[in-house]
Amino acid sequence: MSGTALTYFEGAWHEGNPPLMRATDQATWLGTVVFDGARAFENLAPDLDLHCQRVIRSAAALGMNAPVSAQEIQTIAMEGVRKMGPGAAVYIRPMMWARSGLVMPDPDDIGWAVVLEPFAMPGFDGFAANFAEERRAMPSMAPTDAKASCLYPNSARAIASARRAGFNNAVMLDVMGNVAEFASSNIFMVKDGVALTPIANGTFLAGITRARVMGLLKADGVKVEEAIITPAMLRGADEIFSTGNYGKVAPLTRLEERSLQAGPVTRRARELYWDWAAATSRY
Repeated sequence: MSGTALTYFEGAWHEGNPPLMRATDQATWLGTVVFDGARAFENLAPDLDLHCQRVIRSAAALGMNAPVSAQEIQTIAMEGVRKMGPGAAVYIRPMMWARSGLVMPDPDDIGWAVVLEPFAMPGFDGFAANFAEERRAMPSMAPTDAKASCLYPNSARAIASARRAGFNNAVMLDVMGNVAEFASSNIFMVKDGVALTPIANGTFLAGITRARVMGLLKADGVKVEEAIITPAMLRGADEIFSTGNYGKVAPLTRLEERSLQAGPVTRRARELYWDWAAATSRY
């Protein structure tokens, strides 16, 4: 069944792209949708439990009571991963959405599904980014503590602008003008052997892969700090890399007009992540 998307919805598996929402669902017109993204690849499913737990927290942040537990989501996801075939590269997306309510969702009328899509793991070739005009919101402006679909149109605008300018992604700043993250993943920079990542100040989702990489690098003897990172600091970095569920660890090889290399800390971060995943999350 590898190559075909699978969706678990209303107690059964469906192939392809089945309809999930109805015309009058609160989420259809008001956007009360949360999701999470996990990965299966090379017969590994790293941190799947943490991704399943986070979608429950995201639902709560938008006023929804999850109708299913994190453990149930994890069990369903692994059932689907095995259906996709040995070693399949899969994007695992548990989702929840509000079905009724006017502006405020009915917290107990919640739809949910677990969607698995075949997505190849990107290589380590690197990507290019510029600085986006769009900025990350403060927690008082948007549900930044959730992995909520309503946050992504601004990311999409930043990426679209970047691609029109010849880049793959964009660096987004917070409202104070400091670096927050890439439009679709968290960001690290390396200066004089020290790995720096923006302080988790509530303007962006401090990711599961971000935390995992921080811990692995620290345990390996690399100095890792959360810090206020200005655009000028980023422009002067020795290395820059991203962490996120889609590609795990990926090097930035061009920031605006400046070329960079996948340096030793970036390469070590990727190596450590793959070694950890192979040792702890094989299925």
